[in-house]
Formats: sequence, structure tokens, C-alpha cells
Amino acid sequence: MTSQTGTAVLALPAALALAAVLPTDVPLGVRARTADDVVPAGAGLGAKVVGSAGADLTLVVGTSVDAAVASADALLVDVVRPAFEAAAGALRDGVLTELRELASTEATFAVDGTEVFALTEGETVVGWFGVRLAPEADAAPARSATAGPSAAALRMLYDVEMTLTAEIGRAKLPVRQVLDLVPGSVIELDRVAGAPADLMVNGHLVARGEVVVVDEDYGLRITEIVDLAHAGL
Repeated sequence: MTSQTGTAVLALPAALALAAVLPTDVPLGVRARTADDVVPAGAGLGAKVVGSAGADLTLVVGTSVDAAVASADALLVDVVRPAFEAAAGALRDGVLTELRELASTEATFAVDGTEVFALTEGETVVGWFGVRLAPEADAAPARSATAGPSAAALRMLYDVEMTLTAEIGRAKLPVRQVLDLVPGSVIELDRVAGAPADLMVNGHLVARGEVVVVDEDYGLRITEIVDLAHAGL
């Protein structure tokens, strides 16, 4: 079983990583929950980290955090996911699942073994982040840098569905401009006309190709496979 002290040592880097990426007007501080803290039981976001360092991650933010985090549901997930990915990355090797909305975080934060951290702006607490490591997380041996997953382990994942996305370009806009988008708005992307589109698998680049039309539907003809060692998979 994971000791409470061991859990805190592993969970703190995840909280620090999330706070560093979460979009805010000023840098966020991180501290452990104290006996005097009252963690709200409101709505929040949660996700699991699947791997040798399995974990449950939960986030609740207040109104003083950047408006992007408190905006519409779909936008909220897109804005916050990079912060969750940073937290997952701090927990050694693992894969972050899709973010899910939590109607109440009270039960999640009350689970034994959950380390809860206050996200602060100065002396003001503006959010809470919970990390609950799987009991076997610190008992699992660290994977060798050169060792890959066994064929048997991969075979267990063959039927798992993954989301593939064709991306023709990206643009960065302040949240206020995103919320001001209306039909007819034009966004300039970071890709020249005719450049290959990126094929993303669960957010990771795996290939590039040409956009084609197949039976009145768009398709992607693969022209290049990206080295998975550099694709984050």
C-alpha cells in the first residue's frame, strides 16, 4: 500500500505542474491542505491517469481564476486539459483519459489516500486539486528507458478505440477573442496553403497526409509516419 507520506511526495509534483500550466492572470501557488481548510463540494473536473502510476485527478476552481476556466463546458475542457496533462506527466509514465465533469467533488476529496492541494493567488485560495494514487503505484517497478511494452500487453489494448483527428493548422487567441467568435469570423492558421495536415491520436501527432474526398466525406491520405518515440506515445 502507498504510505501517506509517499503519496504526498509523488502527488506534489503533479500539483505544481498543473498550477504552472493552468491559465491564470497571475502565477498560482500550491500548498497542502490544512486542518482549517474547508474544501468546497461544488462541481469540478476529473480524469484518470492509466499506467504504472495510475491516479485519479480532480480540480475545482473559483471565480477568480482566469475566465477561460469558468466559461462554457466545451471550452473549459479544452483550456484545462493541458494542465491535467502536465500533472499526469509528473506522475512518471501514464496516459490521461478524457476529462469528465463532476457534479460534486465532495466524495472524491473525501476518499482515503487523496492528497488535496490548495491553489493560491497570494494568500487567497482560488482552487483545489486532488491526487489519489492507485495503491500499487509506488510498488510498480519503473519502466526501463529502452524496454517497450510486451506483445501480450499490447494485445490487450487492440480493441480499445482511440480518437483520430485531422488538423490543418492551429492558432492562438486570447479567451476574450474566442468567446467573441461569430459566423463569418476568419481565423488565420499557422499553416500555409497546400501544407500536409497532421493526424492526431488522442492529441499526439502520429502522421501527416493530404486531405482527400472519399464518397463525399473528407479523408486523409497518409504521406508520412511520425517517429512514435518523438510523438509522445
